[in-house]
Amino acid sequence: MPLTLATWNINSVRLRLPQIARLLQERPIDVLCLQETKVSDEKFPRAELAALGLRHQVIHGAKGHHGVAICSRIPLEDAGRRLFHDHDGPRHVAARIDGITLHNYYVPAGGDVPDPAVNDKFAHKLGYLDGMTGWYDPASGEAHGDMILVGDLNVAPGEHDVWSHKALLDVVSHTPVETGKLETLRTTLDWIDVARHYRPDPEKLYTWWSYRARDWAESDRGRRLDHIWTTQSLGPALRGFEILRQVRGWERPSDHVPVLTTLSL
Repeated sequence: MPLTLATWNINSVRLRLPQIARLLQERPIDVLCLQETKVSDEKFPRAELAALGLRHQVIHGAKGHHGVAICSRIPLEDAGRRLFHDHDGPRHVAARIDGITLHNYYVPAGGDVPDPAVNDKFAHKLGYLDGMTGWYDPASGEAHGDMILVGDLNVAPGEHDVWSHKALLDVVSHTPVETGKLETLRTTLDWIDVARHYRPDPEKLYTWWSYRARDWAESDRGRRLDHIWTTQSLGPALRGFEILRQVRGWERPSDHVPVLTTLSL
């Protein structure tokens, strides 16, 4: 059975319901993972998404900020939520689908100053990545099995995941301390970075373009902040990968675009 999964930092799920509807009309997506939903659980648009075919939902939200959701055309089982810091808020939710555990994350952005000594937001981000690493580390004793990890991880890991490696080395999301911690996380279970599995370096790959750009497409100063990883056990099931860059040009867009993969299960 083919399964197409998408991850998308939607930057307010209620505001962008028309964009979600268009995406689902244009693409045969079975499971949609959302970040930055910006809505409390009781006000999450369950009925509206169900009407679009996403009847099965697990959510973890809060009013005005953060928030993650997994919405699916096929049945799923709630697999819980994890906190890695006292001030995390709703940044993780998990579901089990056909024997696979799917983890959806919204890693803290980290503020503007890449110094944990003076910027609590950056310290929180680094601590969050450490917490994720500790959870997946085989030495933790956790039994993880087949897994997919998706979300806005707020780190552009490689030289070709940003418009200018040199210019962004001191900019939050691409500093060496962040990219190092993300790589440590990736190596815990030797996760497959699906984007680079299909489109290896030195191809430039971006999933985010700032709202501050006068013409985002012309300047093309993007970063790859949104990721899909799978455990090695699911590598043979992978069937494709896409970044839907064109969605950034839709009316009232998020600054992130959907990232898709298909697996044969």
